[in-house]
Amino acid sequence: MTQVSVLATPGTTAKAKRTKQRLLRAAERVFGASGFDRASIAEITSGAGVSQGTFYCYFVDKKAVFVALIDELGREMRAALRAATSGLTDRLAIEREGFRGFFRFVAEHRDLYRIVRQAEFVDEGAYRAYYVRLAAGYTRGLRRAMDAGQLRRADPEQIAWCLMGIGDFLGMRWVLWEDEAPDIDALTDAALALVRDGIARPNRRRVVAKRIRTRTRGATP
Repeated sequence: MTQVSVLATPGTTAKAKRTKQRLLRAAERVFGASGFDRASIAEITSGAGVSQGTFYCYFVDKKAVFVALIDELGREMRAALRAATSGLTDRLAIEREGFRGFFRFVAEHRDLYRIVRQAEFVDEGAYRAYYVRLAAGYTRGLRRAMDAGQLRRADPEQIAWCLMGIGDFLGMRWVLWEDEAPDIDALTDAALALVRDGIARPNRRRVVAKRIRTRTRGATP
């Protein structure tokens, strides 16, 4: 996993934590607008309202703040999803509110996609960690639901990555790419319908199942 070189001394006070957060928020805007290669530390410090000397109290270079930003965005997203699903025990209800929470997070962090995708080329370890940490929590929740009999038995990690893909592309197309405010309820309904019902017509599923049973009974030993 990627190790970020950050000077630890100023991180012990509330003021220092606020300063670091200002730097990360400014970095989010700058990297989102300019991309990693064109972004500069001067732009980040200007946006945060601090000196360049202050920047180097927290991060050794531009890559260090970029990697820290990826980690922070991932942490904030996971916290937002936990808050959105807090207190829920039914897995379909958790899926609904999880999708809704994700779409809201994307709407509030519109540079998220561009920043995360740059990470694949800036620091592949940070890029992978962003998704792996998200999938790990998702997998645990799905496994618990399967153990409780709420979901059919399957590989929970594979299902987690499938569901992450659904949310990722819906968010990109209808939250990020649209100029108007997204219809988050409609997106959530679309995602949940796919999770709950699949894409095959109900009668088609029955026909396929019947054919499988017939072939099994008629198979030659």
